[in-house]
Amino acid sequence: MKYRSPLTGVSVVMALMLVFASGCHRTEMPNGNLPIVNKALYDTASNFYVGFDGYPEDLRSLPIGIFDSGNGGLALLETLLTIDAFDNITGSTKRDSIRDFAGEHFIYLADMANMPYSNYIKEDNEAYLQELTIKGALFLTGDDYFTDPIEEIPSGKKPRVKIILMASHTNANSAIDPIRSMLAQSGKDIKLIEVVGAGVSAAVEELETLNPDGPFTIGILATPETIASEVYEQSLTRAIASRGHQWKVSVINQEVHDFAEPTDNDEDFVNPLLFAPRSTYRGPVLGETLGDIRPSLLSAYNFDFSGNNMLARRRPDGNYDALQLNSTENYVRFSIVTLLERIRRSENPSALRSIILGCPQYSLHLETLRQILAELREYRVDGRYPYRDLIAEEVSFIDPTIHAAIACYRTLREDRNLAFRITPTELDAFITVPSKLLEDANLNKDGGLSYSYKYNRQTGTEALTTKAVHLSKGGISDDNMQRIGELFPVSYSLIATSLK
Repeated sequence: MKYRSPLTGVSVVMALMLVFASGCHRTEMPNGNLPIVNKALYDTASNFYVGFDGYPEDLRSLPIGIFDSGNGGLALLETLLTIDAFDNITGSTKRDSIRDFAGEHFIYLADMANMPYSNYIKEDNEAYLQELTIKGALFLTGDDYFTDPIEEIPSGKKPRVKIILMASHTNANSAIDPIRSMLAQSGKDIKLIEVVGAGVSAAVEELETLNPDGPFTIGILATPETIASEVYEQSLTRAIASRGHQWKVSVINQEVHDFAEPTDNDEDFVNPLLFAPRSTYRGPVLGETLGDIRPSLLSAYNFDFSGNNMLARRRPDGNYDALQLNSTENYVRFSIVTLLERIRRSENPSALRSIILGCPQYSLHLETLRQILAELREYRVDGRYPYRDLIAEEVSFIDPTIHAAIACYRTLREDRNLAFRITPTELDAFITVPSKLLEDANLNKDGGLSYSYKYNRQTGTEALTTKAVHLSKGGISDDNMQRIGELFPVSYSLIATSLK
């Protein structure tokens, strides 16, 4: 991208256009583009002009670009680095003991300064989230970056990318079409792969092999914000209709805002140092709603009470006064039982055939998920099996990250853009940080953007409130690096090597 300070090189006419654009957050230009897309394509004076004419004609040697709001996209990166689903000589679906993306180079952008993305939806500012996502694509397709957040014009140079993988689920709805339209208008053969679409396509294709002749259920495990966006329901409805199927399918959502956090060891959800309930806990609590830990279902949950996996407090009568989940497995158990309870209470309950894992971390616990479903199929109470008819004989777990990696390989191979290097894989990791040119009033005590400023920014301006810089040793904590090493060992080795 071409960066200038907000007032440099912008004519009075352009300034008026920007004021007009910022007054209407979703304004499209006469050619149908969003203002940010027109800037990227045509406005050479804009900070966000990409200059697609500078793209190499041969894309093969360029890196694969991955964009996410934080560490979650590392699950996708890890899959890309380790997957072996194809014969690299013939391209057939057959393992050859060679990693499919061996020798490829990668650029990973974690938009840490602007996360969590879910709050833009909460604060009714989805238009800015849409623009942020497009800016992520602009960074990957551009050729420069800031070496220091105090720079007004970036001095660093990086390769452009040959394909973009969007790992986030929260922002998937609104930005996909504008990004794809921009890439098509660029005249370059750059494609976009997004995990939601990849997961939905895989779910539909798998169901086609079963050819269900009766009603069935697809379960979605995802964050409240992903569920609120209805991105999976909408994508599933479109995909099923486009293939001409008349299936009687129910989509049942299970909010798992309490699931990703324990995977990342957020101490408000899982704290291995505690042995008693605490006031800061943010997971599910005892109660009678579907979002609560219901005492009547304790035998179905089959929680692990050993050690401090469950923090409990009893009343004098022996009943529990407090229960706090304190292990990832217990969160998984709670989520699956609650999903089945939602199916059981639905208007026309039907058997669960597929579960889409709507957040990358969920794929780390597939064996636990399968084990819990097997237990619940055999779970009996008062001589009845309350869940047996709600669980198909074969329940498939759809991991969108795997299918996004498969779609990436197929796309690059069909376009003849695989690198086929015999040299080692390389990674350039970038994160966004607040611009050092911002006023102190817009920052919090830790130097990040204040909540009010972050979630009330407006679209259509030239302001560079955050800047993408190389990930450095000071930009990631030791604890975070340790968790990355435990969860994503291959990604960790490349990140550790790339730290500046």
